[in-house]
Amino acid sequence: MNATGLAGLSADLVRRTLLDAAEIAATRTLPHFRVGIAVDNKEASGFDPVTAADREAELAIRELIGTRFPDHAIIGEEWDDKSGSSGFAWIIDPIDGTRAFITGVPVWGTLVGLTVAGDAVAGLMSQPFTGEIYMALPGEAYYHRGEAHAPLRTSGVTELSRAKLTATSPDIFERSGTVATWDRLRQKVLTTRYGLDCYGYALLAAGHIDLVAEAMLKDVDICPLIPLIENAGGVVTSWEGGPAEHGGNCVAAATPELHAAALAVLRG
Repeated sequence: MNATGLAGLSADLVRRTLLDAAEIAATRTLPHFRVGIAVDNKEASGFDPVTAADREAELAIRELIGTRFPDHAIIGEEWDDKSGSSGFAWIIDPIDGTRAFITGVPVWGTLVGLTVAGDAVAGLMSQPFTGEIYMALPGEAYYHRGEAHAPLRTSGVTELSRAKLTATSPDIFERSGTVATWDRLRQKVLTTRYGLDCYGYALLAAGHIDLVAEAMLKDVDICPLIPLIENAGGVVTSWEGGPAEHGGNCVAAATPELHAAALAVLRG
């Protein structure tokens, strides 16, 4: 678990900012969900979709954070990075899972995270259509939906043969040339589900999924989710066992034992 903490920032202010960011993003994303929004492609070859909802939600979150923390850096999915002078950086993915968003599947989410000197220390995943919030700050991780409020805790599974595994899509392993590595892991687990995007990591933190393995992640895809998993008792690293804040090939597990077993397979 990350030991950096909030480096003097008020935990209440960070918590309030994360929740306010989720609320303001929902006002931009939900009106576009399941209404046939126009989709642009960010790639010359392949398909990397973006919508007005992505862009509008990120701008709204940036304005909120910039007003409260003018000396903090902001790193987002859709707009240029904003530099800062404080050592703090906010990481934003306004709609993680835009493919799910444009197909009407409610497993996309708004991701907002905070790093201190590059270490992920706080984060949030909000799924506004289902009304779910998954949030973590140093020493705490919790879920709430309406009146329901509960701490997040990973499953405690330690063996690959009992593990429920997820990844966003088999395509990511084809594009990264890691199909054989992925297949080695997939063949050792209890069951595998695809297509959950950030929702899969939230379900891992909540104890419903035990293992997530992904390739070619961006920092905005994973950084806000690291505090959720770590403060719920799990482990997140690169496939080499290093920090996951910068993305790349990453693995998240419910327990240190399960993580070690997954790493052994991923390393071949």
